[in-house]
Amino acid sequence: MSRRDDELQRVADRTFGWSRLTDDQRVAMEHVVDGHDVLVVLPTGAGKSAIYQVPALLEDGPTLVVSPLLALQQDQLEGIDDTRAPDAVAVNSAQRAAEREQAWRAVREGGAKYLFLAPEQLAKDETVERLAELGISLFVVDEAHCVSAWGHDFRPDYLRLGHVIERLGHPTVIALTATAALPVRADIVDRLGLREHREVIAGFDRPNLHLAVVPAGGDDEKRREVVARVRELDADPATHGGLLYVATRKDAEYYAEALAAEGLRAEAYHAGMRKADRRRVHESFLDDGVDVVVATSAFGMGIDKPDVRYVLHASAPESLDSYYQQVGRAGRDGEPAVVELHYRPEDLNLQRFLTAAKAPEDALREVARAVERADGPVRPADLKHEVDATPVKRTRAVNLLEEAGALTTTENGRLEYLDEDTRPADAVRDAIEVAETRQRLVRSRIEMMRGYAETTDCRRRFLLGYFGESLPRRCGDCDTCDAGTSQDVQPESDEFPVSSAVQHAEWGAGVVVSSDPAELTVMFEDVGYKTLALGVVRERGLLEVVREG
Repeated sequence: MSRRDDELQRVADRTFGWSRLTDDQRVAMEHVVDGHDVLVVLPTGAGKSAIYQVPALLEDGPTLVVSPLLALQQDQLEGIDDTRAPDAVAVNSAQRAAEREQAWRAVREGGAKYLFLAPEQLAKDETVERLAELGISLFVVDEAHCVSAWGHDFRPDYLRLGHVIERLGHPTVIALTATAALPVRADIVDRLGLREHREVIAGFDRPNLHLAVVPAGGDDEKRREVVARVRELDADPATHGGLLYVATRKDAEYYAEALAAEGLRAEAYHAGMRKADRRRVHESFLDDGVDVVVATSAFGMGIDKPDVRYVLHASAPESLDSYYQQVGRAGRDGEPAVVELHYRPEDLNLQRFLTAAKAPEDALREVARAVERADGPVRPADLKHEVDATPVKRTRAVNLLEEAGALTTTENGRLEYLDEDTRPADAVRDAIEVAETRQRLVRSRIEMMRGYAETTDCRRRFLLGYFGESLPRRCGDCDTCDAGTSQDVQPESDEFPVSSAVQHAEWGAGVVVSSDPAELTVMFEDVGYKTLALGVVRERGLLEVVREG
């Protein structure tokens, strides 16, 4: 162990009580103390927070942690408070003004080393100016997949973070996430503007999870089967306690009531519930006060319970990104767990409807005109006086215009036209094209979800391939392997290896995310995921390898 490793381990042990850092933690920390921006993809429960908490104590300035949910912030604050580390504080909208000022003062005067903010706080010039005065040493982006439009939990507020990083003089950036396929990782690097960055990526395989898809008939039949299956699993001590994911709030209420009628301690969880009720369900779940939580995707970030014995889906989610993160909440203690998707092809039509989001044309038009009319660059916050739209639509319009190359953000966070000759009508047209491209990607992700649900080959191989990880031999622990339909050996294609950058005459640039001797899957920037037969690719010369990733 090097002197630097000794120092990191000593700080981890004496301050936080961690007697042994994992290899992934240690490697990531070394990159941080060497001054490199770092992208870290590790499963929840693997100790991602340690990767900034330990190096922060070897830096002079405070560490800023951008975290999307107040509950997540609170969990991390409490975790730091329980150690010998310096204080950690948060600044958020739930606090009184006096509490926020007290937190700022603690950081400014050196009493607090860690500062937690939500991404929307960084849209305020006043907040960024205060941060600039603090001399931030580490800029941590938690749940970094939220910055990617290709990710499963895209949040427009995250798109501003790259500009904030530059306004703060580009301190060392640490991007943390539990789930990120190849295109999402590339998007994180690009949107955050990571420099000389390093990546620490854990393997995506969770061999203790038994993967299965259960074909369903009609909707009523599926509902009965799901309720019966949850009852069966929960009655067995080896598989007691889990999660049932559903597509809608209505379904969350329905299944919770149906399971309660069967004698289970079942609770619904969705975004339409009061915060106090959501908090109660969350805490009861962690304390083993319920047998099963029936949840929409709102039950997600910050869920770290080691002994979840099953995760069932009553309906297919919109992407394998979402699915992987949700099923990853099972079996975090390393013991066997059951993962099942109860599947009807018709359910994907619901996902197409739920994920259909047209460009906010009126908001785009008003934002473009407001920037054109202004005498100089415009503060994003001032647009609320000029644009008759909700904050969400207004933010989305700004982001689309910027992605389209119509608007740019100046060094002090103002908006202006990239080219003064750009007309609002042209800017709006280009922004709508960006939105349509994103919709094509969303639809292609739904088709990848269909591919997973309907494959007869090794289901684990399909899932890992989506994340750019090859599994040459069948896993032997999924339903297709149990049924004997999966292929035993499936080496990667030599012509188009995973991570290769390729060019298609019609679909443009793309990245190979999985490949084998029969077919390959490519994520194209403009059309999303496409699975191509390798024989047809060769015969027609459809793809050209630009470089290997």
